[in-house]
Amino acid sequence: MTESLRLQNKVAIITGASSGLGRAIAIRYAQEGAKLVCADLTATARSQEEATITTHALIIQNGGSAIFVRTDVSDATQMKNLIHSTVQEYGRLDILVNNAGISVEARTPAVLHLTDEATWDLTMRVNAKSVFLGCKYALAQMLAQEPHSSGDRGWIINISSIMGIIAGPENPSYCASKGAVSQLTRQIALDYAPKRIYSNALCPGYTQTAIFKETTNNCTPWDDLNRRHPLKGPGFPDDIAKMAVVLASDDASWITGVCLPVDGGYTAR
Repeated sequence: MTESLRLQNKVAIITGASSGLGRAIAIRYAQEGAKLVCADLTATARSQEEATITTHALIIQNGGSAIFVRTDVSDATQMKNLIHSTVQEYGRLDILVNNAGISVEARTPAVLHLTDEATWDLTMRVNAKSVFLGCKYALAQMLAQEPHSSGDRGWIINISSIMGIIAGPENPSYCASKGAVSQLTRQIALDYAPKRIYSNALCPGYTQTAIFKETTNNCTPWDDLNRRHPLKGPGFPDDIAKMAVVLASDDASWITGVCLPVDGGYTAR
C-alpha cells in the first residue's frame, strides 16, 4: 500500500457488508487502504454469486485488513458493541457507512391503506433507527478520539435512496424510511460541521442486488426500470461503491450535508 491510496490509515465500519452494496463498498474501501469492520446479521451472503467467500475473508485474502462483527443494526446494545469492537481491534473509528437496509415492499408491494403496521415498524427499525443508532455511537467515538492526520474527526456516509428524494410505486414504508435517512444526514452535517465531521448520503437508483431481483419479480418489470434510467439502465453495486470512496476521502473535503443521487439519470426528470 502507498500513501496515494485515498483511505490510507482510516478505519471503516460497513453495515450490511455481507452482500450487495455493502460488500462492494467494503471491497473498494480495502483497495483504497482502509481497515474494515464488516457488520451484518451473518457473514454469509444472500446471493449464490457472493456466498463462496465472506466479505472479510475476501479482503484478507487480497492483502487487506478486516474483521466481521455480527450485528443486529436495529438493536442499541449491539450497535454500541460494534463501535466498541472496532476500537478494540483498530484503536479508532474514522468512517461509518450505514448501509444495512430492507425493502419488504419489494416482495409484497402495497399502497398505504393496505400496508401492515408490522411492515411499517420493521422497515423503520431496520432502515431508519439503525442509522440513528450507528451515528449516535460513532459520533461519540469520533469526538472522543484524536482527529485523523488530516485534522478531520470522521466521515459518515448513509445509504439512502432515490426514494428518499422522490416517491416510488407502492412502497410507502421504504420511501418514508429513506426520507428519514436523508433528512437525518443533513441534520448531522449541520450539527457536527464545527467538529469537522462529515455527513453525506448516497441515493442509489435501482441497483442490481438481491432486493433488485425481488423488485423485478414482484413489482416493476426489467424493461420499465431500464427505461427509467436513461444512462446505461439499472446500476451495479460498484457504481455506488466508487462514490462511497469519494465521500470518505479528501476528494470531498468541502462537501457535507449532500444527498447525492447515483442513479443513471433517474431523478433528472
